[in-house]
Order: sequence, then structure tokens, then C-alpha cells
Amino acid sequence: MSIQTLYTAATGMNSLDTKLDVLANNLANANTTAFKAARCNFEDLMYKQLRLPGLQDPQGNFTPTGIAVGLGVRVQGTQTDFTQGNFQETDNPLDVAINGRGFFQVLDPFTGQTMYTREGDWSVNANYQLVIGSAQTGFIIQPPITVPQDMTNIIIGADGKVQVQQYNNLNYTIVGQLQLANFINPEGLFKLGQNLFQQTDSSGPPLLANPGQNGLGTLVPNTLELSNVDPVNTLVDLITTQRSFEMNSQIVQAADQIMQLITNLRRY
Repeated sequence: MSIQTLYTAATGMNSLDTKLDVLANNLANANTTAFKAARCNFEDLMYKQLRLPGLQDPQGNFTPTGIAVGLGVRVQGTQTDFTQGNFQETDNPLDVAINGRGFFQVLDPFTGQTMYTREGDWSVNANYQLVIGSAQTGFIIQPPITVPQDMTNIIIGADGKVQVQQYNNLNYTIVGQLQLANFINPEGLFKLGQNLFQQTDSSGPPLLANPGQNGLGTLVPNTLELSNVDPVNTLVDLITTQRSFEMNSQIVQAADQIMQLITNLRRY
């Protein structure tokens, strides 16, 4: 009897432990550029049917309910919240945010595969190519954009056109066009870390277009998209999860005490 109680409470503690990990990661990335918070969903497990609903009683009437005992809970999945984060204006002309749907495309130099990101803090590498401003790996923007060596200023337009001004030249020259990628199911993207996502069969193939076209967002220059983590609501959720974990642990203690009581029964 109380054996099942132990297992049921254990499934609750195990699932809530996973949710605590998700919440901890959200709070840890509250200041990560363009980070998207995750949500942990749960589902109940199978039920032990002690009496099925709809059985006939001695008078031939069908019972309106049955007796079913649930066997616990498990994590159904984690969903990523892709809602827009707030914008932070900067003085860096290489900072750019996406206002709306879409991802930047970058090239993984190790695998040669295309990765996707919302991060827009760019830099220029030693080969004069636009890359993500990372101290870990030089992910090159796709399609690649190379700036001239004598560049004195750069402008990234809302439509994705990249224009540069060169030394002793007051006119701006277009050196590239940024493209955005969209997915029918962005929640199906594989999270790689470093603010990067990878295409999967669940996400579907990327739909490429220039910013502002085919439902894609526009670009906001001199701006970074902040994390969409809400620290206040996350802390409230953290406290609720902690209390739920404590209640499940109390169920384990209660079941253990009942089992101890039954074990100590004596016949006289």
C-alpha cells in the first residue's frame, strides 16, 4: 500500500528537481544577450484502475465513476519561450537586434554546418569578416560579409543592407545583404549553447528571406536584444517549486512512518 506512495512521491521529487534545473538555468542567463527562457511541462503517469467506470451495479445501472489511483508524474518536455526580449541601445554600430521573428545564420568553422542565433553583438575578425563577438569561436555570419580594410564607418539598415564608408570617401558602399532564417517550429531547434541553435527534423528546414520580408522581423541597429527572462516571476515559480518539493518529501516521510507502524504490528 504505502510502497506505491513512496514511488509516486519520488516521481514528483524527480520531476521537480528537473524543473529546478530549468529555473536555475533561466536565472543564470538573465543577462545573456538574446537568451530565451525555457518552461518545464509535466504530465501524469498511468493509473491503477481498481474499478472501471461504467460497470453495472446489481440493479443494472451503470456506475458514473470508477476508482483510479495515479502513479505519479514525469516531465513532458521543456518548451522555449521565443517572445521578444527588451532592447538596449548601444553606441556600437556592429550591434544589431532582430525585432520580430527570425534568426541570424552563422557558420561553424569546425563542422562546416550552419547554426542559428538571435545574438547580434558582432565584430570583425582578422580577415575583415563579420563574426559573432565571441572569445570562444569565430562564427562567421552567413552569407559572409567582408568589409574593406580602410573602413571608417559601417551602417546596418533595418532591411539588412550593410554599408560602409571608406577613407577619403564620403559616400557609403553596400558590401553585403543580411538574411534571416525562420522555422515552422522554432521550439524544435536543438540547443547547442553559446546562444546557438541547430536545425532538426522537428524544426523543419529554414525559410530564408531578407529582414522585413515573408513575416520576418526587421533589424534594429546600434541595439542588442536582452534576455526575455522575467526574474520576478521566475523567483516566484522557484519558491512554488521548492514548496512542492518539500511537500513530496513529507509524503515520503509519512509513507515511511506508516510502513514502520505496519511492520511493528504484533498479534496477541
